[in-house]
Amino acid sequence: MNESPDPLLDLLHLLDLEQIERDIFRGVSRSAVVPRVFGGQVAAQALVAAGRTVPADRAAHSLHAYFLRAGDPGAPIVYSVDRIRDGRSFTTRRVVAVQHGQPIFHLSASFQTYEEGMEHQAPMPAAPDPETLPTAAEMLPRYADRFSDPGVVDRLIEARAAVDLRYVDAPPFGTVGEAREPRSQVWFRTNGKLADDPLLHVCLATYVSDMTLLDSVLLAHGRGGWAVGDVVGASLDHAMWFHRPFRADEWLLYDQESPSASGGRGLGQARIYTADGRLAITVIQEGVVRIPR
Repeated sequence: MNESPDPLLDLLHLLDLEQIERDIFRGVSRSAVVPRVFGGQVAAQALVAAGRTVPADRAAHSLHAYFLRAGDPGAPIVYSVDRIRDGRSFTTRRVVAVQHGQPIFHLSASFQTYEEGMEHQAPMPAAPDPETLPTAAEMLPRYADRFSDPGVVDRLIEARAAVDLRYVDAPPFGTVGEAREPRSQVWFRTNGKLADDPLLHVCLATYVSDMTLLDSVLLAHGRGGWAVGDVVGASLDHAMWFHRPFRADEWLLYDQESPSASGGRGLGQARIYTADGRLAITVIQEGVVRIPR
């Protein structure tokens, strides 16, 4: 395993897109666990591209995206931003990510100036202290015998080296064959401090949000996931609403569940809370989840 001496710095460089025209940006990819571009990377890079065309006093409050084609990790991705609307309070951007002359991803994002308003939120669910839970490097080797490819554990650890992601209960590949309640919790934060730029924290949360959201679909059916080989799948669409300020370098609780699976698709929905109980983000994603023939 060729792990970078500073994986978080590598991730920040990945999100620091090259601007090649006024509203056109270019990004590269990092090696992924699977032979395609990680969906969270494309979503985060697209949000970076959108955010760089928006005044700094307007914070991202929602995104809606579709994954159209598998990305090629060996080729650059070009992000074209369309300035749909610049209103007094809200700004809307549309981003298309292109590789090899074809769109692979489409995102719409909305940004808002700060304003006071009514306040309420769903309460934070119970969860153990993240410091009492094993890190990925401590947890993943326990399940090495579940994977047909012996290199999967090292690739998973390397892919998550920039983020400290800790499962509250065993992940799907830890309880293969045992159907469980379709709920999952993980704590996460970046492995290192970040600058104070709010867009950076939103983009990093977007990156992480695609890592585990469909786990609850697998849990309902006792499936271990793509690495075990008992399902095949991919993200179809992804939506996020950013309710309150947060820091991605401080612990965030990702409380996930699946209300439905049908037609070869599974739906995951989640809420992300700060450690002090503030509801920061709501996430919904549908993905292809198929049993191999």
